[in-house]
Amino acid sequence: MTDGKIGINLTRHVHQEQMEHPEATGELSGILNQIAFAAKIVSREVNKAGLVEILGLTGDENVQGEEVMKLDEFANEVFLNILGKSGHFCIMATEEEAEVIPVPEGHKRGNYSIALDPLDGSSNIDVNVNIGTIFSVHRRVTEGTEGCEQDLMQPGRRIIAAGYVVYGSSTMLVMSTGNGVHGFTLDPSVGEFLQSHTDIRIPEKGKIYSINEGNYPYWTTGVRKYIDFLKEKDKESGRPYSGRYIGSMVADMHRTLLKGGIFMYPADKKDPKKPSGKLRLLYECAPFAFLCEHAGGAASTGTMPVLDVVPEDLHQRVPFFAGSKYDVGQVEEFVRKYDEG
Repeated sequence: MTDGKIGINLTRHVHQEQMEHPEATGELSGILNQIAFAAKIVSREVNKAGLVEILGLTGDENVQGEEVMKLDEFANEVFLNILGKSGHFCIMATEEEAEVIPVPEGHKRGNYSIALDPLDGSSNIDVNVNIGTIFSVHRRVTEGTEGCEQDLMQPGRRIIAAGYVVYGSSTMLVMSTGNGVHGFTLDPSVGEFLQSHTDIRIPEKGKIYSINEGNYPYWTTGVRKYIDFLKEKDKESGRPYSGRYIGSMVADMHRTLLKGGIFMYPADKKDPKKPSGKLRLLYECAPFAFLCEHAGGAASTGTMPVLDVVPEDLHQRVPFFAGSKYDVGQVEEFVRKYDEG
């Protein structure tokens, strides 16, 4: 995964990958550089949030009906402003906005679309828990100058680049362009993301499960029985598993990618408005599914690979089980046995 030595910067890494794949357009380096630039600005504000009155709520609600944090709004504006003027995108979408976001007037339209969760885990901002940014990039599928919703509503199998930034004790960008999953840590002394994790691989089987157990009464029978199974003592299989849940998807999935095990946010009956669970396909689930598969893991809705789900709505939610292949396969068995029979 890493030998403890800091390696090349993000720009050089992507350039080297493109040299190895001449069929690539060469724009990925520019796209990832712009994402990294926006992340540096957000990271700076996150690190001094308590000092500049940017903590707390704005008093507004986003399209999801969730209260908007001041840093949510800031991160959304930063990413849209930088990416919208980069010349790489024809259309954009974020978790915070109800509709697709066109490229600002007077700026070049590009050949890609991007879906963003500008600040995942924002409910944890005021208590100083890790938060992050999630993104996925598709090639446009429509013709003409302007992009449209169709350029975003593509299954995860068509993602050409995805990743996340975690803002914590250090700021780290983890990404893949389909050729392995790599991590870059921001060195504030030089202002560069330097490669710190090479070819991240999820262990085939883990020892940790991550889920909000407060929702246990609202889960399906299969999911409840699977969680009960993980808690049973069985030395041969390595059970019981350890439970770890931070409540910030970026933080929980970052640990899962590095340590293995399984992260879960299943459908539940707690909120009739969200029968398919809480996590959004375009902004959260598909990007992390892409990273999981390219790191040797798996991501499932419980019944099918997340990357095969065809989006039907810009803010569609799906059940999500991701991490080590063995563990994801096992939860699918419980769902088939108890929920589909």
